[in-house]
Amino acid sequence: MVAQADGRVNERIENYTKFWQKDISKDSANDTTNRIDSYTDVVNGYYDGATDLYEFGWARSFHFCRFYKGEAFQAGLARHEHYLAAQMGLRPGMRVLDVGCGVGGPAREIARFADVNVVGLNNNDFQIGRARRYTKEAGLEGQVSFVKGDFMKLAEQFGENSFDAVYAIEATVHAPSFEGVYGEIMKVLKPGGVFGVYEWVMTDAWDPSVPSHKELANRIELGNGIPEMRPLKQACDAMRTVGFTVEHEEDLADRPDEVPWYYPLEGDVFKAQTAWDYITVWRMSWSGKLVTHYGVWLLERIGLVPKGTWEVGEALKIAGDSLVEGGRTKLFTPMYLAICRKPQN
Repeated sequence: MVAQADGRVNERIENYTKFWQKDISKDSANDTTNRIDSYTDVVNGYYDGATDLYEFGWARSFHFCRFYKGEAFQAGLARHEHYLAAQMGLRPGMRVLDVGCGVGGPAREIARFADVNVVGLNNNDFQIGRARRYTKEAGLEGQVSFVKGDFMKLAEQFGENSFDAVYAIEATVHAPSFEGVYGEIMKVLKPGGVFGVYEWVMTDAWDPSVPSHKELANRIELGNGIPEMRPLKQACDAMRTVGFTVEHEEDLADRPDEVPWYYPLEGDVFKAQTAWDYITVWRMSWSGKLVTHYGVWLLERIGLVPKGTWEVGEALKIAGDSLVEGGRTKLFTPMYLAICRKPQN
């Protein structure tokens, strides 16, 4: 495969949707195994095509958050990041690893908020390039850096006992197994170090033996570049299996918030919390999706975005609808919070 100057690989984008059956209800265990075995191609193909669309339609922080009534969208995203840093007890001067850093939005925010030094890890060249550019523009190059690497090989890349803290915001769901990625995080943490995570999981109400539940999980996978959605209990068990002491765990989506975390995806402009948020919410409305649908198609036809971007954009529509359904039915959460500690000995 030949990479473009910006790091994107056309073939990966074009092949992304081929990891799923066209009829998602016919997705099989063999399809899941294939995605897990090819997780780097699945994830990179998705983000090569989706990153521009994420930044246009969402923000430079690729995650969800809770909202207070009247809270601006960008303020909610920042507060979610601050909350994780506070729960982890991050302190000035700590060396912190961001596992699956996207274009570096949370890394820059947490570095400013907690006065820590952040190393962002990403396996996608295109996103790393964006992250470095935005960080330079923010004047944070001396505090925030980015490296290419596989989160299933952290110890090999950084060495054991290298970081005071590690966090992952809606990223380790892309790993082929929770135990594998959490085990690597355990290795690179110093004794007594802290790991904080917002994990994507199917809740305890989800039952894979129910066809509609299984299909919902498959649609979330397809729409978000995820090899396999897993139940919450599997994440809990994996943390303890690799040796972490879990100090706090909670599904933040279960809190009785007046404004649900998924409201921006509903596309109802009347639910926008501030005037500026009308733009973000409108992009998820039927008319906003229509503009994006034809706009991306045109950009691809004239060669301004890589071939396959339109198809990834169509997958993002599936993502929005499935995530709203998962949130309303309480079958899915993007914010299972866990604060874990590596034992001192």
